[in-house]
Amino acid sequence: MAGHEKVLTKEIVVESDRPLIVQSDKTLFLEVDSPNFAEVRDHLGAFAELIKCPEHIHTYRISPLSLWNAASAGMTSDEVIKILRRYSRYPVPPNVETDIAESMRRYGRLVLEKDDSGLLLRSDDSLLLDGLSRQKTVAPYMTERLDPCTFRVGGEYRGNLKQNLIKLGYPVRDIAGYVPGASLTVNLKDTTQAGKSFYLRDYQKDAVAAFYRDGSREGGSGVVVLPCGAGKTVVGLGVIAAMQTHTLILVTNVVALRQWKREIVDKTFVDPDTVCEYSGDAKEIGPITVATYQILTYRKKKSDGFPHLGLFAVRDWGLIIYDEVHLLPAPVFRITAEIQARRRLGLTATLVREDRLEEDVFSLIGPKCFDVPWKVLEEQGWIATAECHEVRIPFPLEERRKYVLEPPRLQFRIASENPLKMPVVEEILRRHQGSRTLVIGQYLSQLRIVADELNCPLITGSTPNKVREDLYEKFRQGEILTLVVSKVANFAIDLPEAHVAIQISGTFGSRQEEAQRLGRILRPKSDGAIAHFYTLVTRDSNETEFAQKRQLFLTEQGYKYHLESADIYVPDLAA
Repeated sequence: MAGHEKVLTKEIVVESDRPLIVQSDKTLFLEVDSPNFAEVRDHLGAFAELIKCPEHIHTYRISPLSLWNAASAGMTSDEVIKILRRYSRYPVPPNVETDIAESMRRYGRLVLEKDDSGLLLRSDDSLLLDGLSRQKTVAPYMTERLDPCTFRVGGEYRGNLKQNLIKLGYPVRDIAGYVPGASLTVNLKDTTQAGKSFYLRDYQKDAVAAFYRDGSREGGSGVVVLPCGAGKTVVGLGVIAAMQTHTLILVTNVVALRQWKREIVDKTFVDPDTVCEYSGDAKEIGPITVATYQILTYRKKKSDGFPHLGLFAVRDWGLIIYDEVHLLPAPVFRITAEIQARRRLGLTATLVREDRLEEDVFSLIGPKCFDVPWKVLEEQGWIATAECHEVRIPFPLEERRKYVLEPPRLQFRIASENPLKMPVVEEILRRHQGSRTLVIGQYLSQLRIVADELNCPLITGSTPNKVREDLYEKFRQGEILTLVVSKVANFAIDLPEAHVAIQISGTFGSRQEEAQRLGRILRPKSDGAIAHFYTLVTRDSNETEFAQKRQLFLTEQGYKYHLESADIYVPDLAA
């Protein structure tokens, strides 16, 4: 409908040029073809979750957690409602406005504070405290009632209380403060060891400020969300330099651990001997210690305890950094509940957990305190421009016969390992000849075939760390142009010159994995080239459905997948 028209239907005013429809169940529909699409999408990202994204209509959902994250960042219910009213084609249902106001009002109704004797749980609503004190999941932690609006809380229960209260629908505003930790002088360099200029970019400074808040009790716990390649490690260094304290850094694997150590030594003036590694290879503890999640969660038998979790208590840590916080394992969650007096910084590109434990991240690590849309950083040149392609591959007849006879999980694997993906991979490599390319997949048997066919090195979880690092370095130097990698490449690989990623299989509908894999090629290119991300999907299989789920987070960030047929790459590909 051309122009702006107001249509009166059954006394309901319809703003036909507005792209948003707000349903009474707090579902939102956003028209992709609207001129205001990008503007509205960026607004919705602050307080709603993207659910699905077909070609013309994207579906969002407003949840209590999405609203609490918005509230913790300083957004008010009035601002949320104003945005919905501004862009909604139809009047916003009154119940939606009421639910938004009530949900956001819940953040901060309960406040954790500290006095000379310990922790206090306060609320202006004494009846709310009456009710909560009778809930069996939180009553053991509310040890003594001091007055109608105040309970004494044992310091050791700070995390447990917050974790259980959020499950009851009451996220706690925690301003009880933190222990300073042992002092450590950390100053940032302005020139790296290679002689390159070094400084915190404006958004990195903003992220540090949003977390630290000048050392006030309002700061000190939270999650910084930045795209892969945007310098989350540098944000971590900025926070360490702001706090000047002993720091424990938790990372996903040994390769990431070594990268953190190199970055600390390269970009700060700390003595390299003070930066220690705690992993399966070495168990040194120093003022700055980098440890892997794997070693912390190691135990010989399921019935045993976790011997290395004692690392959290061996020093007076003033700061704990959780890299790739979306992957935080359950045992580390449990110990984190016990160390709420330590400042805690989560770093991630995707505040999405496939196990739906986002509430635990919120209550135990902290709310989202800073994020920047990926496309904004792309426009500013801080991450590479990327084109995403979904290539639909036909099924060979024999594989299809197998597929229809198996249960869904096995069907997914058969579709993922479709042998007709191989000639498409070869053609993509031919078109990008001379570009450094990662071929990434889920299934080792498939990856071995691909590596053999391409005559390329294969990196898996069983590849020794020294071999991995040597291969990554040869890739950086251009001695190797193509690497075949398993899911170990999902995390923390510093490969600035990777131009192309070809995803031949993945973990069902994992949104965070898709984003992490795209992130492998998002570091800015020295030649300013565009990065290309290809995901190969078998047509007429459940792999196409999982692919749509995988793409949700990236779609929310503004990436559009070009849907392509395999015959564009390999004409007359036999089915």
